Amino acid sequence: MELSAKFLAQLLKGTVDGDPDAVATKFAKIEHGKPGSLSFFANPKYEQYVYSSKASIMLVNKDFQPKEPVTPTLVRVENAYSAIADLLKYVSSQKKKAGRHRSLLARWYPFSSKFGKNVYLGAFSYVGRRVRIGDNTVIREHVTIGEDTVIGKNCLIYPGVHIYPGMVIGDNVILHAGCIIGSDGFGNAPRPDGSWEKIEHLGNVIIGNDVEIGANTTVDRAQMESTIIGNGVRIDNLCQIAHNVIIGDHTAMAAQCGIAGSTQIGKHCLLAGQVGIVGHLKVADHTTILAKSGLIGNVKEEGEYLFGTPAISRSVYLRAYAKFKESGTE
Repeated sequence: MELSAKFLAQLLKGTVDGDPDAVATKFAKIEHGKPGSLSFFANPKYEQYVYSSKASIMLVNKDFQPKEPVTPTLVRVENAYSAIADLLKYVSSQKKKAGRHRSLLARWYPFSSKFGKNVYLGAFSYVGRRVRIGDNTVIREHVTIGEDTVIGKNCLIYPGVHIYPGMVIGDNVILHAGCIIGSDGFGNAPRPDGSWEKIEHLGNVIIGNDVEIGANTTVDRAQMESTIIGNGVRIDNLCQIAHNVIIGDHTAMAAQCGIAGSTQIGKHCLLAGQVGIVGHLKVADHTTILAKSGLIGNVKEEGEYLFGTPAISRSVYLRAYAKFKESGTE
């Protein structure tokens, strides 16, 4: 996509310092700027790269005053960091608009399923009976969508995603490649002879609006009722959300987190990488659990910082760890 300095200034409500006809066709970090690329400068510790950069265009704060000559055309904006985020969002939206169609190599049921306006359905994807898909949703290649599923507007579903029957997905949802929505939970009952009897799962998964779920993450369907992912939730790659879990609005979790069945995570919580939470717990809003921690009890007070296995208050853990180190050196 070709972006001129003049266009960027109009889009981002900025001004041009240099050649308004300068053009960039790709993005680059400030330290890697080359002709034809666009970079941004927002962090003062990177200022040295402003003067060595060969980028064609650079976004900078409007009050930035160079101490040395610069090669790029500068587009001055109110906040360069916010501006680059807005620009990336704009470019992404333009790409999503390209080539809306339903591939002849895909399969769907035109007399049963309902598609909104400008829905893209990629090759070798399958849409089951009685599915409803909202306007401007993009479904890439090799996606499976089971019958009776509802998908909202402006969603982006990447290749290899599999959505089981009866799922409900809101607006502006992004599901990355290999994501599985609605697989059976790990429900098994022991028999007298020591073998296992499978417990059937008849519930579904409900995903709210503005949710992003990472590659190869699985969200299990409920045994009864629903597994619920709230509005604005962010889930990284390779996470496991078990049956009947509820995740509150705007909670975020990093890669390789595992949440066992029927646990309720509050709103605005942060789970760092490889956090594990056992089943049937309740975690209060605004809880932060640091990396590799294992939670085995309820969190009743909002705003707690937890660390360790089993997870305890971060301040208590750090004091205890200091004692561990002391004992190891004696």
